[in-house]
Amino acid sequence: MHQALYRKWRPRNFDEVCGQDHVTSILKYECQTGHFSHAYLFCGSRGTGKTSCAKILAKAVNCLHPTPAGPCGECPACRSIDEGSTADVLEMDAASNNGVDDIRDIREEVVYTPSDLKYRVYIIDEVHMLSQSAFNALLKTLEEPPEHVIFILATTELQKLPATIVSRCQRFDFRRIATADLVARLVYIAGQEDISLDPEAARLIARQAQGGMRDAISLLELCASSRLPVTPTLVTDTLGNTGREGMSRVVTAIADRDFDTLFGTVEEEVVASSRDLSVFWQELISFYRDMLVIRTTKDAGQYLDLTDSEQEALRAVAARFDRETLLFHIGLLEDALFAMQKAYAVKRTVAEVTLVRLCDPALDTSAPAILARLSRLEEQVAAGVPVGIPAAGSPATAHPAPLTQENAPVTESAPRPVTAVVDGDRPCPGDGATPAKATISEGATEQPRKAVPPDAPSGNHGGTEASPRRVLRPLRVWTEAVSRVMESVPWSAAHLKQAKAFTAESGQVIIKFSDEFSRQMAMDAQTAEALRKALSVCLGRALSADDILVEVETAADPTSPLDLILEAAEEQA
Repeated sequence: MHQALYRKWRPRNFDEVCGQDHVTSILKYECQTGHFSHAYLFCGSRGTGKTSCAKILAKAVNCLHPTPAGPCGECPACRSIDEGSTADVLEMDAASNNGVDDIRDIREEVVYTPSDLKYRVYIIDEVHMLSQSAFNALLKTLEEPPEHVIFILATTELQKLPATIVSRCQRFDFRRIATADLVARLVYIAGQEDISLDPEAARLIARQAQGGMRDAISLLELCASSRLPVTPTLVTDTLGNTGREGMSRVVTAIADRDFDTLFGTVEEEVVASSRDLSVFWQELISFYRDMLVIRTTKDAGQYLDLTDSEQEALRAVAARFDRETLLFHIGLLEDALFAMQKAYAVKRTVAEVTLVRLCDPALDTSAPAILARLSRLEEQVAAGVPVGIPAAGSPATAHPAPLTQENAPVTESAPRPVTAVVDGDRPCPGDGATPAKATISEGATEQPRKAVPPDAPSGNHGGTEASPRRVLRPLRVWTEAVSRVMESVPWSAAHLKQAKAFTAESGQVIIKFSDEFSRQMAMDAQTAEALRKALSVCLGRALSADDILVEVETAADPTSPLDLILEAAEEQA
């Protein structure tokens, strides 16, 4: 009968265990010195070598001629364990033998000495599946077993084990195996099995295995079952993956709002190919995760399992999204994945609707969607692009609408509408007067400016130009700062919540109250000091008393279009 490759190539000593040197080095030392523990706990994800190490350890403690790598594999004790002919090594699956009666049987057996070997070894796999009563029955025996008994517990879910069990064992954490180690092992096995394996295909298989050696070898056997050379294309077709290039095309289409490409990808690469849409969706979420790592970390290479060329390609795609948009998109993708799991028959509809929503945040009125839109507006303002006018390279500029009477360009004779905050010094025409800063509301038109003498008083008297105005941006951390102040001076919270906070170009924090009474009630000495400390923590920089200005709102206070958008977003949130 055919033997699966993962069984055929199961490690026979500690040196053959891949990627777990932190575990095997200790176990080899214990075997060489003969100082064994009475109970071991092996925990980690699937396919990382827990059961294999348990069987190797069971042979090592009973081996008649141990080697530096563990058991010799040739003595009668090693052969009897490999063949399963000895009754002194018992492997029990706790998933199907999880009752208290099964543990009582073990308690009754441990009093007897081994019949053939030096130690009686009990390997309990998936030990977290035991019932609470079974755990209670195991406690005393596990803590003080007879000298000839060794327990080896293995689990994939350590958090489900009682602390009383964990504390009685010598614990070893098995890590996910690195992709490089998986690739090296796959190439070695392929060479021994006469399988033509492309190195890039081996890397694709290793990625799909997600750190599990058993999964990697099983996927290799699946791809090699066609008796054809295992190439990246064959791996993609066999496993149903779209590949990073395909994911890059999908994400680029989202950025370009190319609906034809998106619907065509779902139709041709998923539905027509009879692939699982959930697999495609999980790959898309993983691609977004990689883009988020690129945009948020300084050394993304240590968090990404990619080559240099793949990182550069990913960086180019990620540059088209800001962090707020990436977080918003990831939230939509996760919600869609959960919806697909509940509604199997309409997976395609859920996917296509979500892709359309990803292209246009205006279709979503949730707080993350509004934050993503505001982040894009802020970037345009910072880059000098007027709000409301698409940035260069966007779909709106790539495919301009035909000229009509409504969107015809403004001539020199007609007043030009301004749709953004004008921030900067602008000289007044005429006699070279002092430049003035102005905040122009959306939809307003520029009017001719009158000359203002340098020594003219501030104000707007007689139609003269007003004094320079500040451009203020709402302080996003204001709610958090008020919450921190409430912990020490709760009596000022009601008035602080009604106030508005802004940041000026100079970095100062401007706090505006609606009336003088609210300002006096809120800003006593204790509240002012607590507020200074809270703002310093929230902004991540030390603020002095001079960095915080407290004012009362007046009718002349300017309001920019960005302020109005932010206020509307906060009300909807």
